[in-house]
Amino acid sequence: MTESVKGCVFCEIARGERPAHIVLDAPDAFAFLDARPLFKGHTLLVPRDHYATLSDLPVELVGPFFEHARRLSGAMESGLGAAGSFVAMNNRISQSVPHLHVHVVPRERKDGLRGFFWPRHKYHSDEEAADYAARLSAALAPEPESGQAPECGSGHTSEPGPGLAPGV
Repeated sequence: MTESVKGCVFCEIARGERPAHIVLDAPDAFAFLDARPLFKGHTLLVPRDHYATLSDLPVELVGPFFEHARRLSGAMESGLGAAGSFVAMNNRISQSVPHLHVHVVPRERKDGLRGFFWPRHKYHSDEEAADYAARLSAALAPEPESGQAPECGSGHTSEPGPGLAPGV
């Protein structure tokens, strides 16, 4: 994280160097109308400090950040009379600006958007789905506190990795 990045469009908006139609102005985040909206009212929610992706956002900021997204989603209905909203984010792939941002888009029935915008893929078998679930679950397993040894059976070993001497 850096407070601001030179050349980042969203950091320029945060610093007041680039004009934008601001919708929400909070100490930790701001939201503004997308310059190329899917529908009128399409808003981008951005943390003030520069974080590239959601996984870069410190855990203590995640709740407050998504509280802003929740409020913006409600404002689509109460402020614009939308029937609902679409809330989405890209991380790296298809992320047009490498500064974390959430799209909050007002929706109407039969507005032309159909769920997700890309083709769906099926798992070839229940076993393949179980494999994906297991891999993701393992990646989500809590990491040991610094200075603590990993629990037995956690998948961590004291064996050296390839090319490393024992104890390294």
